[in-house]
Amino acid sequence: MSHWDSDNFDDELGGQPPRRNDRNEEIERYKDILKKGGNGIHTIEALEEIVDFYFEQEKFEEALHFADQLIEFVPYSSDAWIRRGMILNNMYRYDEAIECYEHAISLNPNEGEIYINLGITLDNANRVDDALESFEKALSIDPGNEEALFNKAVTLEKIESYKEAAEIFEFLLRENKENKDALFELGFCFDFMDRLEESLRCYDEHLNLDPYNYNAWYNRGIVLNRMGDFTRSIESYDMCIAIKEDFGAAWYNKGNALANMEKFKEAVECYSQTLRYESKDVPAWHNMGNAYEELGNYPEAIKCFTQAIKYDHEHYESFFGRGSCYDTLEQYKKALQDYNRALEICRDYPELWYAKADVEYNLGKYRECLISYRMVVQLDKKNYEAWFDYGDTLFELGYLKEALKALNRCIEMNQQFAEAYYTRAKVLFVMKKMLDAVDSLKSAFSLHSDLRKRFESEFLGVKSIKEFASLLQR
Repeated sequence: MSHWDSDNFDDELGGQPPRRNDRNEEIERYKDILKKGGNGIHTIEALEEIVDFYFEQEKFEEALHFADQLIEFVPYSSDAWIRRGMILNNMYRYDEAIECYEHAISLNPNEGEIYINLGITLDNANRVDDALESFEKALSIDPGNEEALFNKAVTLEKIESYKEAAEIFEFLLRENKENKDALFELGFCFDFMDRLEESLRCYDEHLNLDPYNYNAWYNRGIVLNRMGDFTRSIESYDMCIAIKEDFGAAWYNKGNALANMEKFKEAVECYSQTLRYESKDVPAWHNMGNAYEELGNYPEAIKCFTQAIKYDHEHYESFFGRGSCYDTLEQYKKALQDYNRALEICRDYPELWYAKADVEYNLGKYRECLISYRMVVQLDKKNYEAWFDYGDTLFELGYLKEALKALNRCIEMNQQFAEAYYTRAKVLFVMKKMLDAVDSLKSAFSLHSDLRKRFESEFLGVKSIKEFASLLQR
């Protein structure tokens, strides 16, 4: 099912609908007929008109009141029961709506429209298998029924059967290439099938037919964002916002696109607009915090992350973000508290363990930081930088054999990492494995010549050791 329900703003309407005032006058006339107790046929017609009027106006309580009166007059009319079911469906009273459709079926079992409306309500009630069965029943009565096919495909989207749904929408478009609803839904399917160019084409064709559908502009922006075309994505979000200014999700995703372009000030403005309409939107607070962090405005970033946590106590990403800001401000104890809270919520996040290890090191909690580095390399075995930091810390604490193993793992993953060769040489030097240390230094110096001076300053008098003398003189 689509991210957003499609609102249609047709440029051309068939015929000339009655003016609003005339329509209201007509409904009042029908009400007068009811009060005066006209003959049966006039009463039924009046009730049908009144029910339809209130349904179109989305005044469902009033519509239901008159639908009940209609059923009193024609209790064996399947159409009356369908009307009542549609009203209850729009009032989210799905079980009652289903009962109405089932009663209508008992009165007229060969009417495909009943099964279509029943299927829509079953889908709304998350009874997907029953909904599909109902649509199939409608198609067994009328195999080419486009409404049944369309709603079946929409339900298939709900269970992520995008390929099967797309095939139905494509069939409908072969029958009518200007079926704008099918184009919209096919674009949605292609997006989830990673057929982005085709998705974009569908939304473009849909918008040629329905240029004021803000949902289509929004979904088009999502597709362009996924394609990495952030400029056109922003243009699409702008069109969406021009039509519906209070569409918070469009402001949010525009902010994300701007952030991807490193336009963080503009991104903050967009996230602020999202929060203007949806003040408790956790992702918006979080991403605004990220943008402020990128701008170096850590106090504001901390405020944003704190707001996100206020509305979602389990949002570990915001604990991580706030902890990173405290870390940068050298408020290491606060940073560690946030990292620990985040890890209580999500323990399988290697970047979090890495940040925790670094802050523990800065706090002098060396034993704890070794445990955290070890967690990083367990969760992300190919992270050569983590293997290096783990090995370097092991060396500082005097665990020479373990340090050598970790540094060897690092070098296996990245043979161009000069610092790893250099630190390994220091380990080997302390272990008095001079020839191996020289070989490792040769590799380090060939990758980064400035490391010669550093080694000589760290190991005073090393030139007097013959194995290193010639190496350091080069």
